[in-house]
Parts: sequence; structure tokens; C-alpha cells
Amino acid sequence: MKRVMQQFHDRTTQRFQEYDEKLQEKRQICKDKCDKEIQKIILKDKLEKELMDKFATLHTDMQSDAIPTCVCEKSIADKVEKGCLRCGYGLGTVAPTVGIIGPIAVNAWKNTALKAAIAAAEKTGAAQGAAKGLAEGMRVTIGVLEQRGVGLLCPKLLKSIGDTIHYTDAEEIAKIILENLKRYCGLGNSLGDARCMGIRIKLGMILSGNRQTPPDNIYIRQMMEGIVHKAKLTATHVTKTTTKEVTKAAIETSTGAIDAASTHLYTTIAYSILAILIIVLIMVIIYLILRYRRKKKMKKKLQYIKLLEE
Repeated sequence: MKRVMQQFHDRTTQRFQEYDEKLQEKRQICKDKCDKEIQKIILKDKLEKELMDKFATLHTDMQSDAIPTCVCEKSIADKVEKGCLRCGYGLGTVAPTVGIIGPIAVNAWKNTALKAAIAAAEKTGAAQGAAKGLAEGMRVTIGVLEQRGVGLLCPKLLKSIGDTIHYTDAEEIAKIILENLKRYCGLGNSLGDARCMGIRIKLGMILSGNRQTPPDNIYIRQMMEGIVHKAKLTATHVTKTTTKEVTKAAIETSTGAIDAASTHLYTTIAYSILAILIIVLIMVIIYLILRYRRKKKMKKKLQYIKLLEE
């Protein structure tokens, strides 16, 4: 809006300058004409008494300075009058344009902003969902291994899950458990029979009723595959739930902010249109006042010329 007003001001100033240059030439011509009229009046001084009598009948309290002497004296008023007319016309065409284009532009911006906000919210939700799902999968894997006594057998393994070993790497985790099981509860049996027996019971390698279990390497791998499968299911569920919740919350927040911003823009457009209409109204009032004064002076001049001709 400021840019449109500045362009309009620059163009109006340029046209006023051009008009003033032309007016200077006309003013000289007008001055010469007025001088001739004055000479003519001097030569016809014998009509002075008759003219004064007629002026008295037209307007008894008319002063001598009320008689227009030259059209050039009205140049400033003419410039302002025409300038107000141009300004009112220009701003009058701007107001409906702003009223039509403004809401369309705001609505287009709002739709674009909503699309960008939804895309950003989905990206944020996916990132937070993946992070929370990963953490939940690690928690399930480490928790089940703790319950099965792996922490007693190889405590460093639980700390390395998530740092150097992914919680879904069932093969690597099973390999480490088997190595520690052979080292501490194998031929050397450095942990002792009672402790190793407790670890095997927690691992599910010793069943009641003397039931046989698969060999250690096969059993441990099957056990880890089951634990990892459970952890993956839990992580997937948590990822989906978190992604959905975070995305929904982010979209609601962004939508509220965009709605507030668009409302502010609509209000700004309305105030701008109102300001333009007020300026147009002021320009029209000034134009009408100057036009009335110009017509009034022209009427007096016509009366003056008519009397001279008589």
C-alpha cells in the first residue's frame, strides 16, 4: 500500500511540474492581455461613472479588489482542484482493487501456510515417533534380558545395547550370551553350580519334569528372536501412536497461529480500505469547495466583461 501511494505521489508531482511550466507561458500571455484590457479601461474612463453605478446595482458592498483582474491569479486554486480530482479518482480505483485482491491473496497465503505446517508437523511427528519407538524397543529388550538373568551373566552386554549393538540384532546378542555362558558356566564353571543353575533356570534352559530343551546355541538364538520380535512389535506400536499424537498437536498449534495471522491481515486490509475511502472523501470535498469558488469568480468576471462591452 505504501508503495502504491508513493508511486501515485511521484506521478502527481511530475504532472504538477509539467502543468506549472505550461502555466508560466499562459500566465505571460494572460498578463499581456490584461495589460491591454487595462489600457482599454483607461481610454474609456468616461464610462467610469456608468460602470460604478451598475456595480452598485449588482452588489452594493462590492469592494474594488473583488473585481478579478486576471485569470492567472487562479492558477494555484486550479492546480489544487485538478490535483484533488486526480487523487480522488486514483485512490477511488485503488480501494476496490485492494478489497478484491487483498482477501484472495490472504486466502492463498493461508492455504500455502497450512500445507507447509502440515508437512512440517508430519515430519516432526515421524522423527519423535521413531525416537520414542527406538527407546521403547530397547527398553523391552533390556528388560526381558534382565528378567532372564543375562545381567548376572554378562552385565556389559545390557549397557552396550543401544550404543554399539542394536536392540534388533538377535544374532549378535545371542552370540555374546553363548560365549559368556560357556566361559562362566562351562567346563571351568567359575560362577559356581548354584549360580549357574539359577541363570539357566531364568533363561528357561532347565524345565520342570526333566523335560529336554534344544541345544544351548539353538535355544539362545530362538529365545533372542522371540524377544526381538516382541520388542519390534512394541516399538512399532509406540512409533505409530507417538507420531499420530505429535502430528495432531503440531497441526492444531500451527493452524491456530495461521488463523490468528490471517485474521490480523484481514483486519489490516479493512483498515487500509477505510483509510483510502476517508482520503478520497476529503479530496472530493476539497474539489467541490474549490470548484464552487472558481465558478463564483468566473460568474463575477463574466459580469465584469459584460459591463465593459456595454
